[in-house]
This record gives sequence, C-alpha cells and structure tokens, in this order.
Amino acid sequence: MSVRQSLLAILDRGACYGSQLRAEYERRTGAAVNVGQVYTTLERLERDGLVEGAGVDDEARVLWQPTDAGRLEARSWLTTASLAEGRDDVALKIALAVTLPETDVEAVLSAQRDAVRAALAATDVEDDPEDAVAVAIVRAARRARLEADLRWLDEVERLTAGAEPFDLAVERPRRGRPARSAL
Repeated sequence: MSVRQSLLAILDRGACYGSQLRAEYERRTGAAVNVGQVYTTLERLERDGLVEGAGVDDEARVLWQPTDAGRLEARSWLTTASLAEGRDDVALKIALAVTLPETDVEAVLSAQRDAVRAALAATDVEDDPEDAVAVAIVRAARRARLEADLRWLDEVERLTAGAEPFDLAVERPRRGRPARSAL
C-alpha cells in the first residue's frame, strides 16, 4: 500500500501534523510507518503541489492539508483497483535455487514454508475494540495471502520434483563491459 496515497487520504479528513498522521495511519491500517518517512513524504507531497501548510496547532506543530489536486489524487487512488504486480522476490529466489547445483531446494522450500506458518500464527491476536474493523480487514487480507502462499509452495514442490540444476551457459552474450585498460 502506498504510504504517500494513504497520508493524502487521511489528510482529506482534516489537517494533521506529522506524528498525528503517523498515529492515524497505524490506527487505521495496523501497519507501522516510521515518523521520518511521514515527514519525508509530506515534503515530497508539498513539492508536488499535493499538500500545503495549514498553520500551526495550539502547541506550535505544523499542520498539513491537501490541496485540491491532493484531494483529487487521494479520492482517485481510493476508487482505483490495484493488483499486485512486479517482481515476486520469493518466487525468483526459489526459481534461482532450483537451477543452482548443490542447492538443497527442499530446505529452501521448508524454510519458506516455516516462515509463512509463523507469520500465519502471528495473525491470530486479539483486536483493540476501537480499531477492530480496520485491523481485522488488514489481518484477514494478510491471512488469506499467507494461506495462498502455503498452497503455492505445495505447487512449487510439485513443479520442482525432478528438476535438474544447470551450469553457466557455454555461449556468452556478445555485449558486455570491456575490461579497464591497465596503465
């Protein structure tokens, strides 16, 4: 989830100062964010014309509010579907392990499976009543992904049965960085 877009969406509810934004983000998502990241993100949002200063509160903390462009971006982000795309580092690591001689692929899969099971067990905690719905939504999504990861690891185990590792290719690409000349 984009911290940038999340902060904009929270600011759309009213002006906040940095630490307040951090607390609201954590309260609403159950996910931690570094306060330094919040302030850096606010600076970038200001640079991009999406937030602006809204004065100071009674304790002299700088308040931030979205500009019209920031409100539009936050609302657009909330109503636009997103799918997980891009690199899947775990899949790439396992795919690489399968091709490397002397790699215990079963141990790689076992370690990954153990980590997923531990993370799944960590999702079984009591919710704070005030934040119960928001945190439960995030926790349910995490649990569903972790359960899917376990099913995927079972599939990977079937796919890798009998897979043979291989050495470096004999044919080398024609392009490459030339060696530095010796002086």
